[in-house]
Amino acid sequence: MKDMTSEPSPAAASVLTLAPTVTQEDAAGIERVLDALWVERGVSRNTLESYRSDLSLLARWLAPRGIELAQAGESDLRDYLAARGQAHAAAGASRERRFSPGSQARLLSALRRYYRFLIRDGLRGDDPTARLRSPRLPRPLPKYLDGPQVDRLLEAPDTGTTLGLRDRAMLELMYASGLRVSELVGLRHHQVQLDRGLVQLVGKGGKERIVPMGEPAQDWIDRYLHRSRPELAGNVRSDDLFITARGEAMGRNNFWHIIKRYARAAGITSTLSPHTLRHAFATHLLEHGADLRVVQTLLGHSDLSTTQIYTHVTRTRLRELHARHHPRG
Repeated sequence: MKDMTSEPSPAAASVLTLAPTVTQEDAAGIERVLDALWVERGVSRNTLESYRSDLSLLARWLAPRGIELAQAGESDLRDYLAARGQAHAAAGASRERRFSPGSQARLLSALRRYYRFLIRDGLRGDDPTARLRSPRLPRPLPKYLDGPQVDRLLEAPDTGTTLGLRDRAMLELMYASGLRVSELVGLRHHQVQLDRGLVQLVGKGGKERIVPMGEPAQDWIDRYLHRSRPELAGNVRSDDLFITARGEAMGRNNFWHIIKRYARAAGITSTLSPHTLRHAFATHLLEHGADLRVVQTLLGHSDLSTTQIYTHVTRTRLRELHARHHPRG
């Protein structure tokens, strides 16, 4: 099988020449495919936005060459990949011209779904992506915090203030239940059963799961609901569990800024990700003897291999502890 960027034709451009906009025909075709992916496959909005960007950029590259996106052949796609690679290598490449291995893999995923949808609906008889291969991507270990770091992070908010109490409740729940950021900020009142200590979630692909939250998180959420949320909501009526100072639903970026601010306050200098507490949740469960499949269920992973990356984290941690504390480490 050929590599996806191998053997571009002489027509491959050395610069990424783009049409100013996507043609109406291409734009309509892209939206039809994205709508189908959302309705039939439950693809997340973030993924759909990425696919829209990737497909639109390709359509803008094809347009000056007189080629519609739906009619592009394998050689057209290889030429585009070569042009993207050349543009990426150029000094000072702009954002839309950057083409990392991760970007290549995402683009190929978008292309496969797009052309297979056309084939399924009888709009095309061949798949121009059949012989294109994604680059091999390293699987970086998720960044996580150790126990003392988590404690400092959870204790960083000033719970004597309205916003500090809200933030403590959010941090406690994310660590206690291993929620994704999107799941945390999207929670509604009816999804949290404080009397039973459970959270009902709808994760990726519309998959539902129920996870426990533990007594500390129950306590902080209860305090937030009785003391903090009424002040934040004021006269605004909302079913969102966590809200901003304006009474609006909390967003991903809002929470990301919150966790970075408290990490600095807690003296945590390592680079964090939006899912830092989710990673800590999974890692600490495994370090304390939890079964891998139980952790898979709690995290909402459809594939066990996704969860298995945390076993590498725990093994790395064990080696570090052995080297540090064993006489012959």
